[in-house]
Amino acid sequence: MEVTQTNTSSGPALATQATDTREISSDFETFLRMLTVQMENQDPLNPVDSSDYAVQLATFSGVEQQVQTNDLLRSLATQLGSGGMAQMAAWVGKEARAPAAAYFDGGSITLAPNPVTIAQRAEIVVTNEAGDEVERFDVPISAEPLEWSGLDAQGNPREHGLYSFEVVSYSGDDILAQDTVDVYSTVTEVRSQGSEIVLILQGGAAIASSQVSALRDPTL
Repeated sequence: MEVTQTNTSSGPALATQATDTREISSDFETFLRMLTVQMENQDPLNPVDSSDYAVQLATFSGVEQQVQTNDLLRSLATQLGSGGMAQMAAWVGKEARAPAAAYFDGGSITLAPNPVTIAQRAEIVVTNEAGDEVERFDVPISAEPLEWSGLDAQGNPREHGLYSFEVVSYSGDDILAQDTVDVYSTVTEVRSQGSEIVLILQGGAAIASSQVSALRDPTL
C-alpha cells in the first residue's frame, strides 16, 4: 500500500511567486518608462492632465495587488490541500464504506444496502467488471450490513475481480428505486486531484473522499 502525494514543498510555490514578483517589477519599470516617454513627448500647448497620470498609476497598482492576492490564495489552497491529504493518509489500510465497485479476492464482501423503507421487497443485483449480471438475491428491508460470499450456485468462488452491487426496491411488481449499494473496501492509496482528495480502493476503484460514509479497521 502506498500514499501518493503531489509535491507540496515550498520550493515550487516560492519559485512561482518569485517569478510573478519579477514579472510585476519588470512590467512596472516598463510602465514607468512609457509614462516618462509620454510626458516627454506630450504637446506643451495641450499637456496631459495630472489626474490622468494618477488614474494610470492607480490602475496599474490595482492590477499589481490583484496578482499578489491571487498568488496568496494559490499558496493557501496548496497548504490546505496538503494538510487534508496528510490527515487522510491515515485512512490507508482502513476499510471505507462508499458506493463503489468492490474487489473480490475469494473472501466475503460487506454490503450496506439501504432499500426504500416503504418497499414490499428488495433484491440486490450483482454485476461483474464487464457489466454482466452474475447474481441477484432478496434482502430484508433494512439498512443492516450483510455479507456477500462471492460463491456461485454450486458453491464455487467466482472469478477474482471488481463487482458492482445495486439494490432494487419493489412495491408489488413496480420498481420504486434502484440504488448503488455501499460496500466496504480497503483503501490502498490517497491522491490529490485539483481541490479534491481521491481514494483508491483495492482493485483500482477510485472515489472522492466525500463519498465515504463510514470507516473501520480491516476485518480478519
